[in-house]
Amino acid sequence: MMYFDNLTLKAFVEENSDFFTGARIQKVQQPTRREFIFTLRNNGETRKFYANITPNLHHVCFMSKENEAKRYLEIPKQPPMFCMLLRKYVESAKICRIEQPFYERILEIYIEAYNELSEKIQLCLAFELMGKHSNIVLYSTDTNMILGCAHNVGSEKSRDREMRGNVPYIYPPKQNKRDFLSYFGQINFDLLADDFYGFSKPFAKMCEGQDLETIKDFLELKHLSPVISEDYSKYSLFSKILTGIPQESVNAMIDNYFAYHQNKEILSNLKTKLSTNIQHRLKKAKNSLDKINRQLQKEKNAEKYRKYGDLIMANLYNLKEYSKTCTLADWETNQEITIDLDETKTLKDNANRYFKLYNKSKRSSEKLQELKQELEDEIGYCTQTLYTIEVADDNEILNEIKEEVLTEESPKKTQVSNIETHEIQGFTVYVGKNNKQNDFIISKLAKDNDMWFHSHNCAGSHVLLKLPNGEEPNDELIFECAKLAKNNSQGANSSKIGIIYTRRKYLRKPPAANLGYVTYKNEQEIIID
Repeated sequence: MMYFDNLTLKAFVEENSDFFTGARIQKVQQPTRREFIFTLRNNGETRKFYANITPNLHHVCFMSKENEAKRYLEIPKQPPMFCMLLRKYVESAKICRIEQPFYERILEIYIEAYNELSEKIQLCLAFELMGKHSNIVLYSTDTNMILGCAHNVGSEKSRDREMRGNVPYIYPPKQNKRDFLSYFGQINFDLLADDFYGFSKPFAKMCEGQDLETIKDFLELKHLSPVISEDYSKYSLFSKILTGIPQESVNAMIDNYFAYHQNKEILSNLKTKLSTNIQHRLKKAKNSLDKINRQLQKEKNAEKYRKYGDLIMANLYNLKEYSKTCTLADWETNQEITIDLDETKTLKDNANRYFKLYNKSKRSSEKLQELKQELEDEIGYCTQTLYTIEVADDNEILNEIKEEVLTEESPKKTQVSNIETHEIQGFTVYVGKNNKQNDFIISKLAKDNDMWFHSHNCAGSHVLLKLPNGEEPNDELIFECAKLAKNNSQGANSSKIGIIYTRRKYLRKPPAANLGYVTYKNEQEIIID
């Protein structure tokens, strides 16, 4: 991924200067600590100016609706303090002009506003796009005093440049570089970014092999032809030095490139958060299951206690009362068994003691078996959910999983995102991509005669073959649906996997079961080799 450099900012400023000049700031919003949205209107057109000061994603652009959706921006009910400050000073204010200091990654928006006394004042909103030092600063151009900034920088963090309210605003320290436009010597491409203004390291790398005049044309933004590489790893203002997807404008290039990487990062972070939560649940369930299995091993003595009680009762008149032990012949094995007795109790009381131990152990085993089944269901649910998280490639699918996993209450009955569909031999086949979609397919879309497919003994998607009344699937259709179930399961890369299938009418969802969980009968299995 490439960072936002000063040449890209320069091209953005030149392209959009006319719209900024005279625009009215209608609304200021701050979705997160590092993201800002300014709604601007000029010449009958409204645009959303987006600023991101996240260290690895710092950039500014006008957002398209499509890319706004990719960024998943949620406006908080209670705006942060800096957002309130911006609303106070710049909302409804007019933009006079925009500037970029010489080869700096700073966008300055000069604004005409009014103070509490209705006096006209001029403010500057400076967007500093400098990696981990990125910031947004509002200061008065009359006094040069800072009114507020997105991130306060105290003297303990920076001796040279303190950033907070009521201190003078100063530019970052100048770099010891030269202007390439006045240079006429040999080009050392390895040192280009270190020696001259206007070059980021990726841009300098892309310039390798170009002559002096061509590179100067690049710095003067001649022959602009914005482009993004096919894999979205790079972008360039000039298609001459990068092949890829042409962009209609500089703004479109910035918006599309960074929205793609933001969406990718949001997807990755949400996957990590959900996976961590489910893995914690899975580990807890497995530990509990181990404990129950050990307890069940101990409870296997139940039959032994019953046998001891029966033997004592059958030999009441052959044994001596109040003994410590007794030795009796087991009628099943014809071997002698020594039974411990409580010498303070009668033989009948000792027999009753063993019968009580038998009944207690039996009840305990039954309860443990119930708990074991619940834990096995929980392990199956967690395994299935981890699989759906792993293969999810869309934030809508992940948000449905998030709604299901991270809320303490029952999942909301919100609309299910678009379910993947396939056409096979003219029949519609649905593939669920998460538990919510799996549940929707079984509960809402499926009819009794439809065919349900699922990978055997491993996590996977529910696959539903819709069969109109009277239609019967042929072997080839069943095989194609089974292959689809295999490809959407944990066993997708296995050399051999079993796929079970049955009619919808043979599926049952137990009461209070997890989303997507079903039991089945009358199933058949097909091996995909």
